[in-house]
This record gives sequence, structure tokens and C-alpha cells, in this order.
Amino acid sequence: MPAWTCKPHAELTLAELYAILRLRSEVFVVEQQCAFLDMDGKDLLGQTEHLMAWANGGLLAYCRLLEPALNDGQAIIGRVITAPAARGTGLGHELMRRAKAEVARLWPGEPVYLSAQARLKGYYGGHGFAPVTDEYIEDGIPHVGMLLRESA
Repeated sequence: MPAWTCKPHAELTLAELYAILRLRSEVFVVEQQCAFLDMDGKDLLGQTEHLMAWANGGLLAYCRLLEPALNDGQAIIGRVITAPAARGTGLGHELMRRAKAEVARLWPGEPVYLSAQARLKGYYGGHGFAPVTDEYIEDGIPHVGMLLRESA
């Protein structure tokens, strides 16, 4: 069982920040062959929170939660990632359940948005998100904007 933690950016240790950035680079840049500026300035902005699952000293799952006040009144779940070694274990689904719970705790009643890779529309749909945009290309990959349905 992984140990879960959700921290504001100001409380991240250097080791945690390094593990986050390394996993994001490993998957988003190397595995998905997507050259983009992952460190977009939002990791350390406002009330950004970082949700992490750890086991045996390794980061297994992660996502970033951005505050509504800096994002047109919508909380944003982003940089959703499961380490390659932890895929297929259900950890990604637990990550989404915990991300929604953390957003509800941090910013109750606020709408929740995410920019999903289009191929994962069904996955996020299973967690209560519904498409609110047409498909668009972001960093060379088809995406769709999705909003959490209020009843989810």
C-alpha cells in the first residue's frame, strides 16, 4: 500500500520536488516523446498542491492541483501521472479519487477542470468528468477539456 500525501508547494522537500520533476520528465517528455516546457511556473504559484503516492522511497503516482482563484474560478487537476512500474494496479484510479477529494477539501463547491489526453476521455469520464471542449492539440497530442459533473 502506498503512503499518500498532499502538500502545498512551500512544504515540498527538495527530494520530493526532484522526484516529481523526474517522474514527469520520464513519462511526459521521454516516454511520450513530447518536447515541452513542463516547468511552466505553476508548480510554485499561489496555493498549488501536490498529491503524491510513495512506496519504498519511490514516487508511484502524482498530480498537481491548481487553485481556482488563479484559474478563472476553476480548480485544475493536472500533470496526472502513474509511474510505469505501478501501472495496471488501480493506482491511477485511486489517484483520481483522492485528487477529487483533495480539491473538495481545499476549494469546496468550486468547479473542477482538467485537460485530458483525448485517448483518456473514457478514463476520466469514469471519474465523473464530461467533455466541455472539442479536441485540440496541446504539445503535439490531442486533448479535450473536461469538467467534473456536480453530482460526481
